[in-house]
Amino acid sequence: MLVSAKHDVAVGAADLTLRALADPTRRRILELLTAEQLCVCHLMESLAARQTNVSNHLRVLRDAGLVEAEACGRFTYYRLRQHAFDAAGELLSDLASAAAAPATKRPCP
Repeated sequence: MLVSAKHDVAVGAADLTLRALADPTRRRILELLTAEQLCVCHLMESLAARQTNVSNHLRVLRDAGLVEAEACGRFTYYRLRQHAFDAAGELLSDLASAAAAPATKRPCP
């Protein structure tokens, strides 16, 4: 079965998203960003974490395309990128649909 390049890109994006979501601290950062845009100092306070730790988690989230940054004076605010979650949601939806279907057994040789 041939898989399109567009499908490969979507699966790659979903893979990055799922890897980023695998960490509890990154999931918590995303939860905090659902309510409002926050800067690193806000996240440090909410997470009781060091600046380097928060910054490293934000880098992973940016690389996965889940958050974007906006400079505001000497601070940088972060917000969610909604469309980034779409590919992961589509992949999980496809897997859930396949899991709900009756499984066939491949005969052994």
